[in-house]
Amino acid sequence: MRLAGLPLDLAVRGARQVAGWLGGDQEVPPPLDCAGLPGLPVMFVHGLADRASIFSRLRGGLHDCGAGPFVTASYNAYHPDIPTAAQELGEQVEEVRRLTGGRPVCVVGHSLGGLIARYYVQRLGGDAHVPLLITLATPHGGTAMAQWAPMHPLLRQLRPGSPLLAELGEPCPRCRTRFVCFYSDLDEAVVPTSRARLDHPDLRARNLLVHGVGHLMLPLHQPVIDEVRALLAETAELPLAG
Repeated sequence: MRLAGLPLDLAVRGARQVAGWLGGDQEVPPPLDCAGLPGLPVMFVHGLADRASIFSRLRGGLHDCGAGPFVTASYNAYHPDIPTAAQELGEQVEEVRRLTGGRPVCVVGHSLGGLIARYYVQRLGGDAHVPLLITLATPHGGTAMAQWAPMHPLLRQLRPGSPLLAELGEPCPRCRTRFVCFYSDLDEAVVPTSRARLDHPDLRARNLLVHGVGHLMLPLHQPVIDEVRALLAETAELPLAG
């Protein structure tokens, strides 16, 4: 979800950017090719107006940590809602599992991508297949910036107090996924920045504060990459990931 610089950025480039979102200008990922590759599969889910390239540096820092193959999920930015996008994500997770002999899949989501992944594991049964969900600058509690964003169907659900966020706040005592949520005190898209924390009494969530890093820079920040690497290496050693 590329909200950095709002509302000035939207005032200058908003109409053209929204036209790109809704006009089908989507990055088409290559066919999945996971067969025969060892390790713990990792699926990346980018934000609304970002592309797979947002994870390029992060992917480059994850070699030889027991994780892989690495796959980037795709979703249609014109989906009517986050649950629909989450269902599509679930289908892609199932395909990766099929191609890797039924192995569990760790998910790393940036911005809106993290919320789509959260909905999948929390509300659609994805916790049976995803032992670890890492979110980067994800507005778990919504963001005030969505009040001034275009009337995009997915962005409306990021408004604080939206029915979607209320649904995610409902009890989910049997959710098995472990959450690690990176948030920054300089995030210009998640306002206030504390809304990128995940605070839910039923979820095993660890919130990690990163100082002085902007919304789009969080996946590129070396200390974040190092921590994600350590988390995936730890998860790859668990019996569930074997």
